[in-house]
Amino acid sequence: MAGHQEKKLAGERKHQNMQNGTKASQGQWGRAWEVDWFSLASILFLLMFAPLIVYYFIMSCAQYQCSLTDPLLDLLAGNKHLSDIWNRTPTLTYRAAGIYSLWVTFQVVLYMSIPDFCHKFLPGYVGGVQEGAVTPAGVVNKYEINGLQAWIITHVLWFANAFCLHFFSPTIIFDNWIPLLWCANILGYAVSTFAMIKGYFFPTNAKDCKFTGNFFYDYMMGIEFNPRIGKWFDFKLFFNGRPGIVAWTLINLSFAAKQQELYGEVTNSMILVNVLQGIYVLDFFWNEAWYLKTIDICHDHFGWYLGWGDCVWLPYLYTLQGLYLVYHPVQLSTAHAVGVLMLGLLGYYIFRVTNHQKDLFRRTNGNCRIWGKRPEYIECSYTSVDGTKYYSKLMTSGFWGWARHFNYTGDLMGSLAYCLACGFEHILPYFYIIYMSILLTHRCLRDEHRCSSKYGKDWKRYTAAVPYRLLPGIF
Repeated sequence: MAGHQEKKLAGERKHQNMQNGTKASQGQWGRAWEVDWFSLASILFLLMFAPLIVYYFIMSCAQYQCSLTDPLLDLLAGNKHLSDIWNRTPTLTYRAAGIYSLWVTFQVVLYMSIPDFCHKFLPGYVGGVQEGAVTPAGVVNKYEINGLQAWIITHVLWFANAFCLHFFSPTIIFDNWIPLLWCANILGYAVSTFAMIKGYFFPTNAKDCKFTGNFFYDYMMGIEFNPRIGKWFDFKLFFNGRPGIVAWTLINLSFAAKQQELYGEVTNSMILVNVLQGIYVLDFFWNEAWYLKTIDICHDHFGWYLGWGDCVWLPYLYTLQGLYLVYHPVQLSTAHAVGVLMLGLLGYYIFRVTNHQKDLFRRTNGNCRIWGKRPEYIECSYTSVDGTKYYSKLMTSGFWGWARHFNYTGDLMGSLAYCLACGFEHILPYFYIIYMSILLTHRCLRDEHRCSSKYGKDWKRYTAAVPYRLLPGIF
């Protein structure tokens, strides 16, 4: 009888541990299970106004020489009506629809049909079939990492056309910029809606779905963790990297070509924007396998936030500096240009080395050298869904001893450099640093909330050892 009672109590304790682990896991993985009023209000705001924000920025450049205040002043003074602005906006054209359809189809073909060969001859590059992180349901997805290859093929063909084939003008993207915006919106909404329907009726893995019961939240933040079609077409990996980020450098090249066409030269500011943002894009694809372990892939579900955001927000607002320089060519002084270049390269160095230190620390389980010595760390524990206790190590030396998200600090330095390349006449090109500051600060807070739930008192020990988030001594 006593043995039976002890067994029963042990079972109850195990069940309780599993419940606690489930609650912890639900807090740690992906988006929320329940929606508070502030989250719902924020989501409704973004769903209603994010597309209008993108349109407003692009329209301001096309009709008001990139002034963000003149359209509002015109409307308030009665000089213009909304219909006047809208009637001057280019509409969707068959040409733009054809260009965009061919572009997306081409990227799908590169993603699905050509296995990666770059890893076979590029030392240090990790490509080919790679495993992602474990999902909440315990699934480990495999990915065909071939983004660098797709980027190279695309750009080789672009330059071959520009200098030899002449099938289309290098300014084709700029010349169809607003009609292409409507195409990008159609794809963004279509893929987001399809992902939601798929999550309800034919999910890839039902155990990796989350439903709050709130339509707007589920639509924006996503239901499925890793929606897929077939074995290899992964929605998150494709739309996060292709077609938006592959297009980023092509868009900038088209802006540079337009500047050459209009003014007979490409300014040093345009060159700086192309070079610095090109480095960022190449870094993304060089480290695409590492990207599988980031917050986008490991925690975000696929909904409007990623689907529409990757199709519209990223290519249209991350390239504002190049667009601005078409309308306002800026020739920087040598000192200004060198300063911008140094800031951008320093930011990239910090971003890359900080991420490398963390990756090296994880791969070697701390048995490595950071800045010439063994890394310092705090050992933390957490409990999984099945009640199993696991241990992790959080590094407190190297750049990670300076701040808990020092990689974001480097990212922000690079973002500021893009903006400073545009001079100081207009605020429009500075939208990027404002947006990135909000985005990365919010990401810090999201990540730390998740880690606090996961590690408990061990997280407090870690934050005591590394007290600053982004800026040592300040924040």
